[in-house]
Amino acid sequence: MGTPEPTAPSEPAASTAAPQSSRAAASYDVLVVGGGVIGLVTAWRAAQRGLRTAVADPDPGGGAARVAAGMLAAVTESQYGEQTLLDLNLASARRYPDFVAELTEATGLDVGFRACGTLTVALDADDRAHLRDLHAFQTSLGLPSEWLSGRDCRRLEPLLAPGVRGGLRVDGDHQVDPRRLATALLRAAELAGVVLHRSAVARVEISGGRAVGALLDDGTAVTAGRTVLAAGSDSGRIAGVPEAALPPVRPVKGQILRLRIPPGHAPFLSRTVRAVVRGSHVYLVPRENGELVLGATSEELGWDTTVTAGGVYELLRDAHELVPGITELPLTETLAGLRPGSPDNAPLLGRGALDGLLVATGHHRNGVLLTPITGDIMAEALVTGELPAYARPFAASRFAAVPVPVFPVPAPPAAAAREEQTV
Repeated sequence: MGTPEPTAPSEPAASTAAPQSSRAAASYDVLVVGGGVIGLVTAWRAAQRGLRTAVADPDPGGGAARVAAGMLAAVTESQYGEQTLLDLNLASARRYPDFVAELTEATGLDVGFRACGTLTVALDADDRAHLRDLHAFQTSLGLPSEWLSGRDCRRLEPLLAPGVRGGLRVDGDHQVDPRRLATALLRAAELAGVVLHRSAVARVEISGGRAVGALLDDGTAVTAGRTVLAAGSDSGRIAGVPEAALPPVRPVKGQILRLRIPPGHAPFLSRTVRAVVRGSHVYLVPRENGELVLGATSEELGWDTTVTAGGVYELLRDAHELVPGITELPLTETLAGLRPGSPDNAPLLGRGALDGLLVATGHHRNGVLLTPITGDIMAEALVTGELPAYARPFAASRFAAVPVPVFPVPAPPAAAAREEQTV
C-alpha cells in the first residue's frame, strides 16, 4: 500500500448532518470512523499532511475521554513484561509539552496540562513490599522513580492518612484534562479543514475486496481512499467489515467520580496521588480549576455502562482511607465509560486485514497518554502505507487470527443504558 491517490474533490460539506432522504455523497482521501481523542488526532495530523479528511461520529469530542482522568503515567503504570509498551508510552510522554504547545497555538485553547508529578503510596506492609519491588523494577529500567518514607510522603501531601507506610515519587508523570484536550483537538481538526459528519456509521462499504468508505446513518454515502477505525471499543463491531478484519478489542468498564474543592478551601493535593487499597487501585487527580477526579474501577462487564452504588461506595471508601478529608468535598458527578482493551492491552495501529482499512484502537488505559504519538504514527501510515519502525510491534496485523470478543448488548431501558449520571 503506497501513498494514497488523490480522490475527486468533495462536495461542499457542512458540519451538520444531511437529511436522511438526501443521500448526499462526499469523497475524501481519509475517513476516520470515531471522533474521540484518537480519531481526532489522527484526522488532524492527516489533514496537516495534505490529505482531505473527514470524521464520522454523532458526538465528536466525546467517547472514553469524557470519563478518563487524564493521568500521563508512563512510569507509574509500568508493568512487568510490558517493556515494549513502556517505550511507546515514554516516547509519547516526551512529546506532550510540544504537542500541547502546538495545539494551544493552533486553537487558542488551554488543555489543562499540568507538570505536577505523581505520588504512589502504600497503606500497609504488603503494599509497601509491592511498591519496593516496583521501585526496583523501575530502577532496573533506568526510570526516574524515588523511594520515600511514609513521613516524607506526608511532608509532600499533608492530607495523606497517618498510616501511609511509604511511596514512590515520580516527578515526570503529569496530567492533562481529557475533556479540554478533546475540545481542542476537535477545534484543531476543523481549522485544518477536516469535515465533520455528525452521524454514526451504518456500515463500512466494500468494493472489490477493499474498504472504500462508509454509509452513514443520516443517509450520506462517504467514499474514501483510506478508512480508519478509531471508534474505541466499538471498533470491533462496525457493520460491513468482515469478521476476520475487525480488530479484537473488548470494552473494559471504568467508573469515576468528580468532586469539587470549594472556593476558599485550603489546597487539597498538589499532585496526582495513587494507591492500592485491598487489591483495588485508586487515584486522585487534582485539577487547577478546583475539580478532583477520583477513580477508577476496572470491570469486564461487556457493554454495560451503568454507574453502580457499589462502584461509587468502593471508590469513596478507598479514597477515604488514603485521604480522610475526601468525605468533606461535594460530589458533583458520577460517570462510567468503556476503555478499548486489546488481547495484550497495547494499541492496534495501522493496516488491518482488509485493503483500504486501517485501525487505531485498543489503547486501554493509555489512550490519553498515547494521543500525541498515535497521531504521528497514523499520519505516517496514511501517507506512506507503513508504520514507523518503532510502532511496528503494535501493528494491527499481529492479531489477525484472534476473534473479536462477543458481549451481549444491555437492554435499552434508561437505567441500564445510561452512560452518565449527574449528582
